[in-house]
Amino acid sequence: METNKIVVFKGKRVRKIIHKNEWWFSVVDICEALTDSADAGAYWRKLKQRLAEEGIEPVTFCHGLKLPAPDGKMRETDCANTEGVFRLIQSIPSPKAEPFKRWLAKVGYERVQEIENPELATKRTRMLYKLKGYSEDWIEKRMRGIAIREELTDEWQKRGAKEERDYEILTAEISKATFGLIPSQYKKLKGLKRQNLRDHMDDFELIFNMLAKDLLTDAIISLHTSDTAKYALKLMEDQKVSHLPIVNNIEFLGLISENDIYAENNLKESIGNHQLSLTNACVDQYQHVFEIISLASELKLSVI
Repeated sequence: METNKIVVFKGKRVRKIIHKNEWWFSVVDICEALTDSADAGAYWRKLKQRLAEEGIEPVTFCHGLKLPAPDGKMRETDCANTEGVFRLIQSIPSPKAEPFKRWLAKVGYERVQEIENPELATKRTRMLYKLKGYSEDWIEKRMRGIAIREELTDEWQKRGAKEERDYEILTAEISKATFGLIPSQYKKLKGLKRQNLRDHMDDFELIFNMLAKDLLTDAIISLHTSDTAKYALKLMEDQKVSHLPIVNNIEFLGLISENDIYAENNLKESIGNHQLSLTNACVDQYQHVFEIISLASELKLSVI
């Protein structure tokens, strides 16, 4: 894959390269684009010195990476990622940099507002998706998926996930179980590079990224141990299912099936006295939808 490219910035050519899975840009090229300096290299050396005197070490946001030089050879050049470029722009006293500084100030103000009122962030995200042409139905599923993902990562953190690599491994396992591909393979299949994979999923794919808690419904009525077998069969017929959960107060005991009831051959008997063949037919609220489908398929369940 080609990783060295040229981008046009304010009418100037800026070299860039993929490093650690993100774009890094030539600092000298950016200085030239923003200052029109006759010697951008010298300008950058002076700027580095000034930043160091102010207590800002450029090494914290710049790395030496090899880029094609004017003579065609690959030479080490100071580069910065997007965050580093923004820091650099803030330090350059040039009229060309002023529009960017105003934009950064505006974005910073908006983020402070969103911290104070998180609902604003949700509205902004919805608007961005709408401007990109997504349907309201897709946006609703995507926003729900974002909330689900946040809850899932919070749960992983509670269970010991700490490093970014931990989350990558867990996400890859879910993706592989659901779609048969890890995220990087899935992105390649869709022809994506740095784009967000979930932003390029259809409704069906988004649904398969949900968790158990988001599929829960109160539509299925639970049976109590004092209910009769006859009542259980009638309830199954009314709800068009062949299984129903049995609870004792709030304790889940298991699922009872039509076969369990017919095996006892006593419709007047309380179902609390029936032998249950499906005592482990349940899932945790944070299990992935694929695991739910797998369990339902394995046990041939009509509810879970």
